[in-house]
Amino acid sequence: MTDASTTVPTAAQHLASFAATARDTGLSAGLHDKVTGHLLDLLGNSLAALPQRPGAAVRQLAEEWGGAPAATVIGSATSLPAPSAALVNGTLAHSLDFDDTHLPSVLHPSASVLPAALATAETAGASGAQLLAAGAVGIEITCRLGMAQYDPELGNSVFFDRGLHATAICGAIGAAVASAMLRGLDADGICSAIGIAASMGSGIIEANRTGGTVKRVHCGWAAHAGVVAADMARLGLTGPPTVLEGRFGFFQAFCGDRFDAHAVVAATTEGLGERWELSRLFIKPYPCNHFTHAGVDAAMRIRARGVDPQRIARLTLGVPEPVLRTIAEPADDKARPRSGYHAAFSGPYTVAAGLLAQPEDPGHGLGVFHQDFTDEAAADPARLALAARVTCVADEECTAVFPYQFPAVLTAELDDGTTVTERVMVNRGSPENPLDATELTAKFFANALGAGDERAVKALADAVWHIAAAPDTAELTRALSAAATGT
Repeated sequence: MTDASTTVPTAAQHLASFAATARDTGLSAGLHDKVTGHLLDLLGNSLAALPQRPGAAVRQLAEEWGGAPAATVIGSATSLPAPSAALVNGTLAHSLDFDDTHLPSVLHPSASVLPAALATAETAGASGAQLLAAGAVGIEITCRLGMAQYDPELGNSVFFDRGLHATAICGAIGAAVASAMLRGLDADGICSAIGIAASMGSGIIEANRTGGTVKRVHCGWAAHAGVVAADMARLGLTGPPTVLEGRFGFFQAFCGDRFDAHAVVAATTEGLGERWELSRLFIKPYPCNHFTHAGVDAAMRIRARGVDPQRIARLTLGVPEPVLRTIAEPADDKARPRSGYHAAFSGPYTVAAGLLAQPEDPGHGLGVFHQDFTDEAAADPARLALAARVTCVADEECTAVFPYQFPAVLTAELDDGTTVTERVMVNRGSPENPLDATELTAKFFANALGAGDERAVKALADAVWHIAAAPDTAELTRALSAAATGT
């Protein structure tokens, strides 16, 4: 399978051959477990997002479109066509910004890929193992596309630097590959799905600056595009084999003169099947900006050492210099966040929440959870009193590690002049400090219990953990429907 003008396979052809091979040979047990954990995490995040307006609005629109029912929609007693189900579920998956992250590309790959894979697997009658293999490959390709335009000198993705949401743009292609695998397309068909999806990926991140909820739909639209692209390829539509590195291809279009065709091919194809970017995914333990997480952990560690928060006179939070503008500035606003949403982006507030956390309470997930980011919680005098004592500074060691981790060092000065310091250089939920199955399940339960009763939620967790051996996704989707509707 080669480009007509050369005997050297293109980047898209490499990726398509890798996908077809992975489908035929399957995954290792370790990769099965990895994807299963991310699937459980995604479903819990989605169930927790049901009260949010973006998911409800998209679901209402998809129901207005109608069509032949084929795939389960989270939070609905009815099914929708696979592209519509992927759209709704992908929107839910990203609505709370609680979804997994790949570093240093800062992509959220599962929220686009897994909703597309779920909808297609249910429609096509695929097995659980096939679902996991498609999800793994789609996530891997999404991450590699993101890494192809990570600039170490810039310390950022070229996509993001140009105002583009890499998660949505790269995720459309990863979702298309996953759907094409589950539809049984051969390598040529998968390559065409890549070529088609490259014309569909879209996402502008201006909402991060000035507001709007459209960003929450980005992963849903990418999942929708992936399912549609795979179906178009299945029915004979074709895409250009040079779609990624070509003169008028994906990277040239999105990255312009900051694009190197040879570097793109190397980043997307080297070590495929041997070195998995999938293994570099982080799972968020707390529903707040990822830059704040190490500070939360440091605060909980200080509290676990027996420090009474009422005895703390001053707190100094050291973080990587680039994150100060997100979680520390302007200082007055961060010390007194205007709402629960703003509190999730505040270093001082999240430190206060960590010091007052109740990790022994199952309803609090892994320590700091949704109830810490309501408008009422953000106005809590005890939290605000602690937040007012926090000064955020740049820490040289933390800056050196960023953006491969989002570390923090927290020093508490007590009323007797003594100090207590906790340095967290590796994020909880990262590959170096992963959440185990018990912790993942705890996060899932804390997320999901608001949507369904305990028996239904437990049945869904069991169905996910056993999906690798399932002959199809019927039990999983039945359990998802029951958990989502509380039946």
